[in-house]
Amino acid sequence: MIEGYTTVAEIAKKWGVRPRTVQIMCAEGKIEGVTKFGRAWAIPVNSDKPIDSRITTGEYKNWRKS
Repeated sequence: MIEGYTTVAEIAKKWGVRPRTVQIMCAEGKIEGVTKFGRAWAIPVNSDKPIDSRITTGEYKNWRKS
């Protein structure tokens, strides 16, 4: 890998998420400074984990039954 960059697998292990989740974050542009080389993503070593914007409060659970 290029100096100053790391792989999807290493970032996934560091952040405690699955590699596919990191790939999706890269594709959606949620990680700053990410670059794609062929089929692989190059992620800066010092990049921060983006905020998870999914709703986890259960606010929309059973919304059709209201």
